[in-house]
Amino acid sequence: MRNNKKHSSHSHHNHGDMDHSKHDHNEMEHSQMDHSKMNHSAMDHSEMDHGAMGGHAHHHHGSFKEIFLKSLPLGISILLITPLMDIQLPFQIIFPYADVVAAVLATILYIFGGKPFLMGAKDEFNSKAPGMMSLITLGITVSYAYSVYAVAARYVTGEHVMDFFFEFTTLILIMLLGHWIEMKALGEAGDAQKSLAELVPKDAHVVLEDDSIETRPVADLQVGDLIRVQAGENVPADGTIQRGESRVNEALVTGESKPIEKNPGDEVIGGSTNGGGVLYVEIKQTGDKSFISQVQTLISQAQSQPSRTENLAQKVAGWLFYIAVIVALITFVIWMVIADVPTAVIFTVTTLVIACPHALGLAIPLVTARSTSLGASRGLLVKDRYALELTTNADVMVLDKTGTLTTGEFKVLDVELLNDKYTKDEIVALLSGIEGGSSHPIAQSIISYAEQQEIRPVSFDSIDVISGAGVEGQANGHRYQLISQKAYGRNLDMDIPKGATLSVLVENDEAIGAVALGDELKPTSKALIQALKKNKIQPIMATGDNEKAAQGAAEILGIDYLANQSPQDKYELVEKLKAEEKKVIMVGDGVNDAPSLALADVGIAVGAGTQVALDSADVILTQSDPGDIESFIELAQKTTRKMKENLVWGAGYNFIAIPIAAGILAPIGITLSPAVGAVLMSLSTVIVAINAVTLKLEPK
Repeated sequence: MRNNKKHSSHSHHNHGDMDHSKHDHNEMEHSQMDHSKMNHSAMDHSEMDHGAMGGHAHHHHGSFKEIFLKSLPLGISILLITPLMDIQLPFQIIFPYADVVAAVLATILYIFGGKPFLMGAKDEFNSKAPGMMSLITLGITVSYAYSVYAVAARYVTGEHVMDFFFEFTTLILIMLLGHWIEMKALGEAGDAQKSLAELVPKDAHVVLEDDSIETRPVADLQVGDLIRVQAGENVPADGTIQRGESRVNEALVTGESKPIEKNPGDEVIGGSTNGGGVLYVEIKQTGDKSFISQVQTLISQAQSQPSRTENLAQKVAGWLFYIAVIVALITFVIWMVIADVPTAVIFTVTTLVIACPHALGLAIPLVTARSTSLGASRGLLVKDRYALELTTNADVMVLDKTGTLTTGEFKVLDVELLNDKYTKDEIVALLSGIEGGSSHPIAQSIISYAEQQEIRPVSFDSIDVISGAGVEGQANGHRYQLISQKAYGRNLDMDIPKGATLSVLVENDEAIGAVALGDELKPTSKALIQALKKNKIQPIMATGDNEKAAQGAAEILGIDYLANQSPQDKYELVEKLKAEEKKVIMVGDGVNDAPSLALADVGIAVGAGTQVALDSADVILTQSDPGDIESFIELAQKTTRKMKENLVWGAGYNFIAIPIAAGILAPIGITLSPAVGAVLMSLSTVIVAINAVTLKLEPK
């Protein structure tokens, strides 16, 4: 599948062995890519509920805020007119038929405020995994139904039956608030598909037979059409150049750091950016078969895969659900035998109402909100909190090279003196002088290096291109050449930075200086690799760049690497690692990383990258600093620890309260009056809130 076709480089300014290897994307196997699966409607991100509590819930993130704010006045009204477990609180106003009014308001609240939980519980039951939604639904349904029965009984039979409207109302409001806090903290996920489509222009300039130009929507392009791509425009579709020369920037698409020289016969990819020349391109692929479309397919395949993680809060809620139901059934049967049906019902209802913990509903959202704001202050935007939990169990981190571990810019890494006659500044002045006026990336990086050092270029009388080797020129009566190491043909006694391209400055057939150019590693990349190894996470570098550049960076960092990786290759690498039951983190910044970012257990996008990569990821590093991944791992470990502590506080209260509520200690005269239950519940909620606020990160 991989065809690492070398470009036929007709470059007149070939500074040595710049291997612009690239993939023939037209050969990506379509057999593996069932386009019929590209159901964009199925990918409404707003319906992907990343919430702590709604494992499988299908409702829009924004709607929690809306439902909470609309339910709040209703809830407050109920709390003002119903006693807490038969105890009238100082702020309450009790009047005749207040309980009937409360029953009517509670019915509206149950239908409107309870809807997301009822829907969520339905989803959980459909997938045979009752969890948080089922537990909340159980609590609100039992407390609502029993309270309505209690009110009816008062008026029909005249006996006083205690209602649970207060608990019912606080439960709904706190759970809605918890969901809203969490959704607000996590923010909205973008749509990677949409951003991908934006890389391709809407219209193309089609060249007609009489050489006139017709502007046509890209969707209407046919294979075989000839299109004109102006300087600076994005290429509308995959094709082959018929006329014109230019440099095309494919960094967004393939991850290759240098703009690539393109001549007639070379291929261009839709979505890449044309440099200074005008290109006439014959269309080879449109629609489904185009490179961008195949990346879209990979992303949608990745996003439609079921998540392998069942988060902790879901599990705890699932256990509590089963415990509450089983204990309630046992309670009912035992109390019916030793007492009567009304007593059995009271104990059973108390058990079920107490089983649904307010604290558990806030345990995760409060930690998430704290963790998210801490992360944001460090330049870490966490879009999906499962990413934190998964990171603590990660086995492998796949890292892109260009723009992630390296700066992604071609620059001067080193200038060496090879002769005593000149100072380093004089060599730099000669280098920038002989490169004056060239638009080649190597020339540009030498010129900008001289500008940074505030060195004025030497003025050359004449400059000529040496075909396939470099340039030569005349200055101050001397003849100079700047040629590739290969063209110079002799070994130089100097340390060349790994993966760098070397050009030699020659005067009268004698080397006087040399310049090493390459894509520089970011300052924090090395420390990151050490931190990963310390955390038992295996780093693998997967790059679209050529073998030589990849090997250079990998050797400095001391990690395994894969070069010439197409988006499909990276996707298959992540797929293979996941098939080996490994938890995979993917870090990248380009379109070519987007499918793997979406497929990995945790996708981390580098902020200076493309919108597509940012949309496909779970975490964004806004400062594009690999060192921030270290902070993210620390944040993940500390957040997960706080979540576990909070779950112990939130659920621990339940494991004690449920049996007491069921009357297990009644024989020795201890029953948990619902009022005491409510106080305990509030206490565990306060503890959970305080614990969440104490989450901190080590200072950088």
